[in-house]
This record gives sequence, C-alpha cells and structure tokens, in this order.
Amino acid sequence: MTDETVHVAVYDTLADWEVGHATAHLRARGFQVRTVAATDEPVTTAGGMRILPDMTVGELGPERSLMLILPGASSWHEPGGNAVFAEAARRFLAAGRPVAAICGATFGLAVAGLLDDREHTSGAAEYLAATGYAGAAHYREAAAITDGNVITAGPTAPVEFAREIFARLDAYPPEILDAWYRLFGESDASAYPVLAAAAPR
Repeated sequence: MTDETVHVAVYDTLADWEVGHATAHLRARGFQVRTVAATDEPVTTAGGMRILPDMTVGELGPERSLMLILPGASSWHEPGGNAVFAEAARRFLAAGRPVAAICGATFGLAVAGLLDDREHTSGAAEYLAATGYAGAAHYREAAAITDGNVITAGPTAPVEFAREIFARLDAYPPEILDAWYRLFGESDASAYPVLAAAAPR
C-alpha cells in the first residue's frame, strides 16, 4: 500500500472504459489518482461524463508522480492532438518514470517517436504505421506489453492494461495479481477467494 500519486491524463473524447479497472483498483490499493488536463476547464469523455481536472499538465512534474497514464481518445488523431501529453510522456521517460498508453494514446506516442526503439502494441500494426513512425519492427501482436518504462495496450484490452500497470507499480504481490487477472480478465470464480483473503480489513 502507498500514498504516492499516479496521474491520469484527461481530455475531450477520453475513452471512459479503457482506464476504469486501473484507476479503481489502484485507489483500492491506497494509491492516489489525480487527473491532469491541458487547462483547468472541464473535459467531456466519450461517454458524456464531465471531469473537472485536479491539475494542469503545466503543473505536472515527473518527480512527484509514480506513473503517467494516457487513455485513448479520438482527439489523439487531430493535428497536434494531445501533443502536450506526448511531451509530458517524454519528460516522464527522461526522468525514469513509467508511462502507460492505451488505444489512441499509442498513436500519440508513435507520432512523438517514443515507440521507435521499444517493443509495443496497439489496436493494429496498420493503425500505428499510418503515423509514419520508425518503430514498426518493434510492434508485437499482444493485448498489452511492458518494455522498460513504457506500457502499451490495444483498445480491447483494458484489463490486461491494468494488469501491466499493477505489475509495474508492484500494486499486488504476484500471486494476488494472478488471481486478480483470472477473476477480472477470465471470469474465473476460483480466483475470488484468493482476492477476498488478501483484501484489506
């Protein structure tokens, strides 16, 4: 358990379903989860929920964060879309802090050149190839991948994305993380007693 902070980028058209497992279970494990936006104005998710950000990206320093999580959003595909968050990811990586990107956010990292020399995944190889990036040889067909301080996942893998985040942050002991994934990723009811026994009282 920890009281340190994980930051989640928020922007219009954010894909609500892609980070819910990660954020909810991190909070349950005692992590602080704070939202970061380009400005202090509310953002509206793809599902129509309005989020009032905790802080702006200009206030975000890697030294005060355990990880930056970048959800997908159609805004990543706009010219210059969410570029401030790709640059924040660059700062995090330069400081040795991990970055986790799913769906459209992998497109943004590819545009920024941050996947050129790292194993990574996304929705499809062709999707990232459209960015013109130089990392196609490092693309892997997988639900989610961790390469050093970069976690990537495709749009259909929010549970696997969360599992990689938990592993990178040591949020659960390995046997509990395995049970967590078996329950939430595979609907294996036999994992429930393992999680229940490990839950804080």
